[in-house]
Amino acid sequence: MFIARVRGNVVTTQKVPKMTGKKLLVVDPLRVNEKTRALEPTGRSVIAVDFLDAGVDELVLITQGSSARMTDATSDSPVDCVIIGIIDSVSLSEATIYGKSGK
Repeated sequence: MFIARVRGNVVTTQKVPKMTGKKLLVVDPLRVNEKTRALEPTGRSVIAVDFLDAGVDELVLITQGSSARMTDATSDSPVDCVIIGIIDSVSLSEATIYGKSGK
């Protein structure tokens, strides 16, 4: 599982039938900077299927690979990345480094 920030949407008018109706988002995986204890981009973006109605700039929890096909909604789809949660907060050593209300 990874933390990622939603950056935008992907719209496709033509796709395989099993992907019809599935919302696609551009997400940037994040990592913790050990010095600043802040979340920062890894420098790559991926496309994730979203069933939770995440919005742009929200932090989400994603899973990739075969694990992405283990949800009820993706078990029969050609999916490699799926949003499995919308993050409310992230804490390290009792310090909150992300809070949804304070971003």
